[in-house]
Amino acid sequence: MRSLDAFADDKLAALDTKSLRRRLTPTRRHDGAVVERDGKRLVSFSCNDYLNLSQHPLVRAAAAEAALNYGAGAAASRLVTGDHPLLSDLEKRLARLKGAEAACVFGSGYLANTGVIPTLVGPGDVVLIDALAHACIWAGAQLSGAKVIKFAHNDPADLERLLLSERGKARHAMVATDGVFSMDGDIAPLDVLSDLCERHDAWLLSDDAHGVGVLAGGRGSGALFPNAKIPLQMGTLSKALGSYGGYLCGSQAVVDLLKTRARTLVYATGLPPASVAAALAALDLIEADPTITKAPLAKARLFTQRLGLPEACSSIVPVVLGSAESALAASASLQDQGFLVVAIRPPTVPEGTARLRVAFSAAHDDTDVIRLVDAIAELRGAGS
Repeated sequence: MRSLDAFADDKLAALDTKSLRRRLTPTRRHDGAVVERDGKRLVSFSCNDYLNLSQHPLVRAAAAEAALNYGAGAAASRLVTGDHPLLSDLEKRLARLKGAEAACVFGSGYLANTGVIPTLVGPGDVVLIDALAHACIWAGAQLSGAKVIKFAHNDPADLERLLLSERGKARHAMVATDGVFSMDGDIAPLDVLSDLCERHDAWLLSDDAHGVGVLAGGRGSGALFPNAKIPLQMGTLSKALGSYGGYLCGSQAVVDLLKTRARTLVYATGLPPASVAAALAALDLIEADPTITKAPLAKARLFTQRLGLPEACSSIVPVVLGSAESALAASASLQDQGFLVVAIRPPTVPEGTARLRVAFSAAHDDTDVIRLVDAIAELRGAGS
């Protein structure tokens, strides 16, 4: 229809004007930290495969064997015929990793949060969300019909103020945050948040997509705070575990409820066997040698120390440049020098904070990290 195309064209033109239009770029990954774009090989500092396990021979072999034994897809919802035997094995392993009674595997991390939150809260409830939490947390909260309130980033005092104001008006309350924030790399004060939630009878949900496999011997950000009580531990299989999918670890009662009422599980096809087998193989590798989980943070700290930035506390380091145009120009310059560091622009990050999001993996050589430091230092000097 002409009106539909006109609407789309107008939206795209407005995005072009602000340098906010996004385009897909076919990218092939090779061994190590190397990717190929437009026929050019680049050292990638943009992948979330923090342990490079998606390329590990044992992980790839496990995925291939599962596809041969169980088929390429799950064929149906898990509640119909899609609950293949590997899924229960993976859920037991995830629950053990996170120190929980049980786990529920979803088709992706986005599906996990948009399924879990509306299952547990609804009209008459309140969800308090860290201002910089991932988009899927906000989406899940908005789908729930609960009252949704933002609290200042990593600010327990602001959260407590809001709990004092809002908790008494709500039937149930949930506090939702990233464990490791995906665009800033900082860590939520889960111990303090846990104490606040205990005092105000609120349910704490931590999205640990970027912490599992990287922090605390692979157990994730929650394990950095041994006394924290986190009843809802969400995560993904698609980053440090090198596969695909999402999960929620919690009590047996909560998991049983999710498996019968979470719409993104009930009405979605189950995770393919190859993805499940790959995640199981990755967990085997981490369990056999937890020291591999230390490498990404070590590379990130080498980077921040050499560049004079605050010490990294995860495998993610932002280099904030301000405008979308400056971030795009910096990314293009680095690509010309053989690096892939994708520019992150609004609305993914707040207006005026467009950046290079630098992600470190066990596959990076220190020499490449230092070369990137030199290249970014030169760019920052030229822009000052």
